[in-house]
Amino acid sequence: MASKSDQLLIVVSILEGRQFPKRQQQTLVVQAKFDGEQLETDPVEHKEQPQFCTELAWELDRRTLHQHRLQRTPIKLQCYAIDSKNSARECVGYIVLDLRSVQEVKQPPKWYSLLSSKYTKLKPSLLLSLVLENDTKQAPDQFKAMKAPPRPGSPVMTKLESMKLEVILNEDEGYHQIGPAELCKDLFVLSVTVAFATRLEQLISSSTKLANEGSEFFFFYTLLGNDVTSEPFQNLISPNFEPERASVRIRSNDKVLRVFFSQQNLQIHLCCGNQSLGSTEVSLAALMKNSVDLIKQVATVEGAFVLKPPNRIQLNRQSVPVDLQPTVGVAVSLKREEADAELLELPVKGGDGLKTPVKKSPAVHFFPEPTPSEPRPCSQSPVLSQKSPSPALERQHSESEAESLPDDAREPQPKQSDLPVPPLAASENVRPESEPEIPGSSITVSAPKIAIPSSAHHYCFSIDLRSIRDLNVSFPVNCTLRYAYQFFGSAAPIMTNPAVEIKKNTEVFLPQSYCAFDFAALPSQLQDTFLSVPLVVEMWHRDPTARDVLLGMASIQLSHLLTSEKTRFLGQSGQHHWRQTFSERLAVIKTTGSNEKVAELSYVTVLEDMGLVKAQDVLLSESSQGANQAYHKPEAPARPYSGGEVGTKPRETLEYRAALELEMWKEMQEDLFENQLKQKELSHMQALAEEWRKRDREREALVKKKEMEYNLLEEQLQKTLADLEKREKTLAHAEMETQRLQREMHVEHEFSMRELQDSTRRLREDCAHQVELERSKVRQLEEDLVKHQQQVIDAEKKYKLLEKEFQHYRDQQNTRPEIHLQSEINLLRLEKAELERKFESTTKSKLHYKQQWGRALKELARFKQREQENAMTRLKKQQQELEHMRLRYLAAEEKEAVKNEKHELQDIRNELNRLKQQDEKRTWKEPTSMSLNECADEHLSRLLEERDTLLRTGVYTHEDRIIAELNRQIQEAMADRVPN
Repeated sequence: MASKSDQLLIVVSILEGRQFPKRQQQTLVVQAKFDGEQLETDPVEHKEQPQFCTELAWELDRRTLHQHRLQRTPIKLQCYAIDSKNSARECVGYIVLDLRSVQEVKQPPKWYSLLSSKYTKLKPSLLLSLVLENDTKQAPDQFKAMKAPPRPGSPVMTKLESMKLEVILNEDEGYHQIGPAELCKDLFVLSVTVAFATRLEQLISSSTKLANEGSEFFFFYTLLGNDVTSEPFQNLISPNFEPERASVRIRSNDKVLRVFFSQQNLQIHLCCGNQSLGSTEVSLAALMKNSVDLIKQVATVEGAFVLKPPNRIQLNRQSVPVDLQPTVGVAVSLKREEADAELLELPVKGGDGLKTPVKKSPAVHFFPEPTPSEPRPCSQSPVLSQKSPSPALERQHSESEAESLPDDAREPQPKQSDLPVPPLAASENVRPESEPEIPGSSITVSAPKIAIPSSAHHYCFSIDLRSIRDLNVSFPVNCTLRYAYQFFGSAAPIMTNPAVEIKKNTEVFLPQSYCAFDFAALPSQLQDTFLSVPLVVEMWHRDPTARDVLLGMASIQLSHLLTSEKTRFLGQSGQHHWRQTFSERLAVIKTTGSNEKVAELSYVTVLEDMGLVKAQDVLLSESSQGANQAYHKPEAPARPYSGGEVGTKPRETLEYRAALELEMWKEMQEDLFENQLKQKELSHMQALAEEWRKRDREREALVKKKEMEYNLLEEQLQKTLADLEKREKTLAHAEMETQRLQREMHVEHEFSMRELQDSTRRLREDCAHQVELERSKVRQLEEDLVKHQQQVIDAEKKYKLLEKEFQHYRDQQNTRPEIHLQSEINLLRLEKAELERKFESTTKSKLHYKQQWGRALKELARFKQREQENAMTRLKKQQQELEHMRLRYLAAEEKEAVKNEKHELQDIRNELNRLKQQDEKRTWKEPTSMSLNECADEHLSRLLEERDTLLRTGVYTHEDRIIAELNRQIQEAMADRVPN
């Protein structure tokens, strides 16, 4: 057996053809034969330039190739035309390739003409390339397959598919088990996040009846048998709810999860009470892609899914664009849980109208999660509600959020459950750290407190660092942004994680760049701080092999928020609040002082005013206390209390305590009066809000009615647009067909013109040859005529001599005897007969010339008639210009022929006139009227014969000038006859 290096491939590349005729009902196939092996190309369309684009190859070793070269074994390519109706094959030509010319170096393709081609006029050819390649196929014993996951149909997958997979809840360890226990060795975390929703008002039609007026809306789905609901919201036009993530721990196997999730769908409903307004299905089969390794990677499915109403007949949205349909943003992720991760368990909030709350399942965890698309709504904080969560619950919540993030993204973030007080608002209201209990009072101080002024407002500030573009650095940057603003109550820096790679001429969107702060402050303090203190964002480059590099900084002027337009929105408590939004692109400047632009930052800031703060005292938690100690310095710190100083303390006297109780009673009465005023204000505001809701409902009904009308008009417009697109496509197809027909007509026209030119050239050559023959005959006849004229001159001289002799004879006649005279007379008669015979022969030669000339005219007329018939049959469909050219050509030819004939007739007429004059000069003594009449009759018969000969050729008619001239001469000859 030959070695691998000796194995070769003879590759024949059949690329395309040219100069083939176009046949609608046939296809072309090229068949190649070499060494008894036959290969074929795929059938292609039978057109002018068929595209084969096929390679045919034969395997052989070098020794066999050498033998074939010695034997000159050819490679024969046969081109067949196959009829599509009856599959009949017809060979249209073949090509023989020499195997000795094949080389291992690739040669450019060449055109080979078909031999014995059926299409003789077109001379079709094929573009071929012949090359010798090494056969690099791998031996069977050297092939090793990579380890691949079990495919559907394998014994393992068949066993798993036949097994009924159930979800079993293990409450003690806090996970769900899927599959048999002997296979379930790994822990996975399945997370579902409902992030945002748009166009939800499309699901409410005029016929939809809601459960109750003012009912709240929420999203509901079932996660492995557990019912999960989102935070309720009231506004469908701009849904404002907090994104939530529900996570489930699963103990299972990679293969088992692939089988289980390939059959599962996550159905998400938009509910109002117990009524489902719309739903969508998220296929979990996309999580189980073969390319995703669940042990090392995270499988995700995310996107905006269209919500479909339960009754598709009422809402026909087939023609509605996707961006106008109601959608909900959902993200589903599945990842393997690390062995050392401790997942803290929190209950999931259940919907009011659903019966199976997820709080019964300890394996489902709920985390609030910000979304970068819209500012998240502010949750209840310790300042706004007197039911403050315990510090333990707050720490548990923050730790759970930290665990849900990646390892490199666990940076200190501001907790939304705390409402810090800016130092400008709380620096003067910090009380002593420890204060004894006042006798006779119900107030006990067990922790530090901060007094919030009654005029302070609750604010929620959110910032979203969207993207970075126009990078002006010579190297790729692993970018992360960092900023801090102590006025919001947190001195810890905020960073975007993970770091993203940015290159030149690209725009990169930053992940996890949204952050929100809840705080309380006076409006004047907020305005002064935003006007004087900018928010500085630092741009860092994270190098894994070196220290981080500060590339530049951008100063965000928060004062733009104060001048932006205010919009009103409805909060979770049913009250109306104000929102201000500002977005722009800002240049990031280098820190070296050169004011050079490093990049361009796009950001969005939102400031929400939640109104007055309801609670005035806030207990500082341990975490917030530690944070405030970093930047709060009390003006008068309290000294430690000791029992030995009781007598010297002025605050221990009864008068001081009575004054203190009086002041506290006054403050309490002021608080009661302010609370009464706030209750009245709240009642008035509720009445105004109810009236506003009533009018808002009326406006919404009117808007819905107009919207339905606009939807109908939009459907009509879309239908019209579809018709127009269809018409444009039809016109484009017709235009392409017209162009194709024009190209075909152009090719046929060129082919017809070439044929016409060839036939015209051949006809011209034939005519030129015939004319040359006729001219040679005419020259011969002219030479004969000159010779005959010379003979006539000689005869005339001889006649004159004889006449002189006859005159001399007459003079001597009186003296000569009679017999002598008779012999003279006989001799003269013989000479006269000889002269008459010569004259008759001359006349016959002239008649023979006339007959030859008539035959030539007849032959020319037949050629003309035949050419006219052929030209008429070939040029029926040609343009009028070719007809005019043919007519001009024929007219010029006739004119030339007529001119030549006129010259010839004129010469004959002159000759006849000259002969006539010579005959008249003869002074015969015995002229008689009989000889004159005979001459006239002979001239008349000659004219009649010439006229009839011309008319019999078919070229001339009675209206032609030459025929009219002959008729005139005939009449003159008849008039000149002497009567008997």
